[in-house]
Amino acid sequence: MATTTTAPKELLRDKSWARWTALVLLASAMFFAYIFMDILSPLQEYLQSTKGWDPMAYGRFAGSETFLNVFVFFLIFAGIILDKMGVRFTAILSGGVMLIGGFINYYALTDSFQGSSLAQAMDHFVNLPDTWWNITPFYKGMPASAKLSAIGFMIFGCGVEMAGITVSRGIVKWFAGKEMALAMGVEMALARMGVAVVVLGSPFLATLGDNINVSRPLAAGVLLLLIGFISFVTYSFMDKKLENEMGSNGEEKDDPFKISDLGLILSSKVFWLVALLCVLYYSAIFPFQKYAINMLQCNLGVTAQQAGYVFFVFPFGAAAITPILGNYLDRKGKGATMLILGAILMIACHLTFALILPATHSAIIAYTAIILLGISFSLVPASLWPSVPKLVDNRLLGSAYAVIFWIQNIGLYAFPMIIGAVLAATNPGVDNPMEYNYTVPMLVFASLGILALFIGIALKALDAKKHYGLELPNIVSKDTKESELEAEVIAAEE
Repeated sequence: MATTTTAPKELLRDKSWARWTALVLLASAMFFAYIFMDILSPLQEYLQSTKGWDPMAYGRFAGSETFLNVFVFFLIFAGIILDKMGVRFTAILSGGVMLIGGFINYYALTDSFQGSSLAQAMDHFVNLPDTWWNITPFYKGMPASAKLSAIGFMIFGCGVEMAGITVSRGIVKWFAGKEMALAMGVEMALARMGVAVVVLGSPFLATLGDNINVSRPLAAGVLLLLIGFISFVTYSFMDKKLENEMGSNGEEKDDPFKISDLGLILSSKVFWLVALLCVLYYSAIFPFQKYAINMLQCNLGVTAQQAGYVFFVFPFGAAAITPILGNYLDRKGKGATMLILGAILMIACHLTFALILPATHSAIIAYTAIILLGISFSLVPASLWPSVPKLVDNRLLGSAYAVIFWIQNIGLYAFPMIIGAVLAATNPGVDNPMEYNYTVPMLVFASLGILALFIGIALKALDAKKHYGLELPNIVSKDTKESELEAEVIAAEE
């Protein structure tokens, strides 16, 4: 007797316009978040001249973003919230937390805060000695505005990292079996454009008019965070409609998340390979960005503005290439191979900065190395994040992303300090910041790339043995779907 199969019901995410609209809402919120994350980065000079932030105060503020995520394990809690409460609740919560933290950061740099009773109270808040055991952002003599800004940035950091894992989970929800790597590539590309916007926009707003006011860019940033919050709220209506259509196959489960479920994640060998690859790779990228301008100044003998023009091609190049690589990954696969190639390109870039650029002082070589890094920064994230759903049960996906982000944050917290210590140790007696020798710090970054390469090779070998599908395309063909459906019907009849 012939078996008839019923075509699956078309869901909202099966409509191209709907899933890409959902992506625009999610990606826009992250774009605004990334703008705020780096909005004070180009203003260090003005923060010192108008608010009394010396380099130590600025450095402690900059590191405060990941403090609660690393030392209070907030990212782990965020993953549990995501798994238990779902995408739309966690998206709105993260947007609200970012908005609160952003407003505190803004208020700390306003004229209203200066001389207020709160400012006086902050002068007496957590005046810890500046010693090795003080891992907090606070120390005796730190300006009150820097202390309150750090508190706001901590809160914002909790929200932005929660938003990061939530957006990744949301993209999986809408693009599973479709253009998932392309969607993640577009989201990451748009987020990186936020860095490029900040480099030009933040100094412009701070110096607009007759006086310098560092709170103006923050006011604009808070307004963008509010728009991002509205984007998350709008997305939640689409998410609710999709979930209603999915019914029992929706994301929300009656089976609640249990702490013991973390053991299922942490006991996975392939998960640890992905997590270690992530922390090694990103520790050689984001901390490098904090030193890249000065490194280029020292090796090329140029001003900070001219070095900025050289480095400017990095976020634009990565943003342009990532969606293309994501589309290739969706249709052709080869995710594990992309991870290996990305690590090789990163090693080549940092070795160029360590060994070739100091000898040649060539701007062309510097541009070439930056372009290689941009390609690498497109290859690895475009293939890394879409691979996680192939390795972890969907019910645990939020927690899996959270653990990976937490491990990544450890590297992002530690390596800026490690590189700073290495730079000081290898340049004894050098007081002119234009005369630093960056050879050893760049070799440290290259060594991280070498370790990432070995882990990428091990990951590809394990995939070949266990068949996780890392080398397979993300888009499931119509023939594959029909074959799977027929196999399910035959299995049910048997």
